Amino acid sequence: MASIGNIVKISGPLVVAEGMRDANMFDVVRVSEKRLIGEIIEMHGDRASIQVYEETAGLGTGEAVESTGEPMSAELGPGLIGSIYDGIQRPLDDIRKVCGNNLARGVEVPSLKRDRKWKFTPTVKVGDEVIGGDIIGTVPETDIVLHKIMVPNGVRGKVKSVKEGEFTVDETVCVLETEKGERSLTMMQKWGVRSGRPYNKKLSPDMPLITGQRVIDCLFPIAKGGVAAIPGPFGSGKTVTQHQLAKWAEADIIVYIGCGERGNEMTDVLNEFPELIDPKTGKSLMERTVLIANTSDMPVAAREASVYTGITIAEYYRDMGYSVALMADSTSRWAEALREMSGRLEEMPGDEGYPAYLGSRLAQFYERAGRVISTGTVGREGALSVIGAVSPPGGDISEPVSQATLRIVKVFWGLDSNLAYQRHFPAINWLTSYSLYADSLAEWYNNNVSKDWMKLRARFMSILHDEAELKEIVKLIGMDALSAGDRLKMETARSIREDFLHQLAFHEIDTYTSLKKQLYMMKLILGFNDEAEAAVAKGADIEMVAELPVREKIGRFKYVREDETDAEFEKISVEISSELDGLLNKEED
Repeated sequence: MASIGNIVKISGPLVVAEGMRDANMFDVVRVSEKRLIGEIIEMHGDRASIQVYEETAGLGTGEAVESTGEPMSAELGPGLIGSIYDGIQRPLDDIRKVCGNNLARGVEVPSLKRDRKWKFTPTVKVGDEVIGGDIIGTVPETDIVLHKIMVPNGVRGKVKSVKEGEFTVDETVCVLETEKGERSLTMMQKWGVRSGRPYNKKLSPDMPLITGQRVIDCLFPIAKGGVAAIPGPFGSGKTVTQHQLAKWAEADIIVYIGCGERGNEMTDVLNEFPELIDPKTGKSLMERTVLIANTSDMPVAAREASVYTGITIAEYYRDMGYSVALMADSTSRWAEALREMSGRLEEMPGDEGYPAYLGSRLAQFYERAGRVISTGTVGREGALSVIGAVSPPGGDISEPVSQATLRIVKVFWGLDSNLAYQRHFPAINWLTSYSLYADSLAEWYNNNVSKDWMKLRARFMSILHDEAELKEIVKLIGMDALSAGDRLKMETARSIREDFLHQLAFHEIDTYTSLKKQLYMMKLILGFNDEAEAAVAKGADIEMVAELPVREKIGRFKYVREDETDAEFEKISVEISSELDGLLNKEED
C-alpha cells in the first residue's frame, strides 16, 4: 500500500517527510509533483529521511511524497549488455530520446526496453519440476553472450506451459503450477540492489583471473572471484589499468561502474569502449559490457546507489554461470556520497568526517564477490571478481577510505606517481603492493603452467627488494663500492623492471602476455643472471657482462609474437651461454 506524506525539511539531497507511517526502510519514493526518485534511509516514527537521487532545487515544504512500497530494485533480463545506465539504472540513451541532451528531472523510463522482441528458446518442457535458479530458456543477447532465463529465487513449481518464439521482456513465456496457484514467468525479474543474490556454495579462491598483465599475473595475482584495490594519485594510470583488465581479463562479462569520476574520464570510457575490439572474439567489447555512468556532476546521492546497481547486475550474470569482472572507478567518490549524507543526517562523524560505518559498508560491497555454485537443481559455477579503484587525495593512502579498503581486499596494486613520471606503466609499485592469494594459487600455477613458476616469482621479488636496499648504499658511497655480485644483482633488477614489469598498453603485441610467454621471460632474465654469476666468479669483468648484446635480445623478447616464442626462447638461451663463454675465453687470452 502506498504511503503519502509531506515534506517538512529539505537539505540538499536529503528530504525529510512526515506522515510516512506505512512506509518501510529503503522503500523507493516519488518526491513532489516533479516525481523525483528517492529512497528512505532512516525512519523515526512517521518521519522518513529520504535520499533523493536527483537535484532538489526548487522543492518546497508541504509538497507530497509518495512511497512505492518497493525497495530500490534493478530490472534484470535481456538488454542489459551494451547498455549505458546512470546510477539508478535509468538508460541514458532512452532518456536522451525523451528529453534531449539535458537530463530532465523526474523522467520515468524503464531500464529494459519494453518494445524490443527477443528470441526465446525453452530448455524445459511441460511437466518438469523447477526451483529458483533453474534455467527455463535461453536468449541470444549478443553474438557473444547467451542470456539464460532463470526461475526467480524462492519460486518452485511444475511447468504447466512454455512457449517458443519472439517476445518482449514483460510477456509471459512460461507458466508454473505452484503451491500458491499459477505463476506466470517473463524474461525479466527484479532484485533489490542492497541485498546480495543467494547461491548454494562459495568456493575457495584457488584459480587465478588471468589478465595478461605481467606485473599482476606474476607478482600480484588476483583469484577468480577475488577482490582487489588500485589506489593511486591523479595521473598514475588507474583508469588505463582498469581498461586493460576489462579488455584482457579472463571474464565473460564486464560491468564498469564510473562512480563519480570526472565527466571527461567517463566520456573517454563511453567513447572508447564501443570502439575497443574484444581480442577473444573480434567483436566490439560492448557486446559483453554493461556501463554505469555516474559522473561527478550528477547528484552526489546517486553515486551511493550506483555500486549496488552494478554489483546486482554482475551477480545476475554470475548466477548464469559466467565469470564476471566488475570495475568500480572509484570507491572514494562513493565514500564521499556517504560522508555528505551522514553529515546531513547529523550523525556523529568518524575519521576525517566519514561516517563510522564506512568500513562495514565497504565490506558489504566487496563481500558480494566470490566464486560460487549457483542456486537451482543443478548449480552452475560462476565467479564475480571486484576491482575497485581508490582515489586518495594527493595519493596519501593513510586516509580512511584507502585504509578501510585495505582491511577488506586481498590484493593491493599500489600505483606510484614517481613510476608514472618515469613513464613506467603499469605504475604498480612492487615494493608496496601485495597479493594474499599467491599461496592459494600456487598449486594451480604448478599444475597448469610450470612447477618452477612460484620459485621464479619468489626470486624476482627477492632481487627487487635487494635492489631497493642496494640503491640506498649506492646513494651513500657510490656504485664503485659495490661488489661484482651486487653489481650483477642491480643489473638483473633493472632487467626485471624494464624488460618484464614495464608493459606498453598500446603496443599490439606487448599489451597482452600469455602465462607461457611470461614464464619464458622469467627464465631468460634469471638464466642470464645465473650464468653471468658463474662467469663473474671465474673472473669475467662485470662491465663487459652487463654490455653483452644478448641482453638487448632478452629485453626485446616481449615484442615476439606468441607463436614464435618457443623458437626465440631456445635461440636466446643458446646465445646467453655462447656469449658468456666467449667473454671468459677472451679474458683468459
